[in-house]
Amino acid sequence: MKRIIRIVAGTLTCIAILWTGGILVGCQGVATETAQKVTNSTSTNPLTGTDWRLVEFQSMDDTIGTERPDDPSLYTMQLNSDGTVSMRLNCNRAKGSWSAKPSGDGSSGHFEFGPLAMTRALCPPPSMDESIAAQTSFIRSYLLKNGRLYLSLMADGGIYTWEPISAESSSAPQKKQ
Repeated sequence: MKRIIRIVAGTLTCIAILWTGGILVGCQGVATETAQKVTNSTSTNPLTGTDWRLVEFQSMDDTIGTERPDDPSLYTMQLNSDGTVSMRLNCNRAKGSWSAKPSGDGSSGHFEFGPLAMTRALCPPPSMDESIAAQTSFIRSYLLKNGRLYLSLMADGGIYTWEPISAESSSAPQKKQ
């Protein structure tokens, strides 16, 4: 019971810090604890320890269509081996947890982000930071194909396409050493 109270209190502290415009510092312990609970076996997970940059978002809604960032280097994602994720979303930063359950050969499977703590600066337009942050909780699957990572939203909401951050290799995800 005391553990549950500590977790709830820590989560509420994170919400209070974010609500008042604080930065991610106060949420690190909660994000790490959440990541430890959410992370699956990382030794067989092909996404573990990889770095990505956003290529595009393809909405299944024709009124939205395909959105591409003006500068893909402003949208990056690190899927750390401890189950945490670090993201740069234009002028904002986000941290949280991630998990994936590969199926078969590992080229596809279930994917989820845990809660993300994010800074809330107003980035110069056009910016995809708010839409990405709002939609991460709806991502449910992944596909690795031709060196790219496709993260799909539930109910055919859309697909985020990421490429490895590596100048010399675009055919395979970049693993951290």
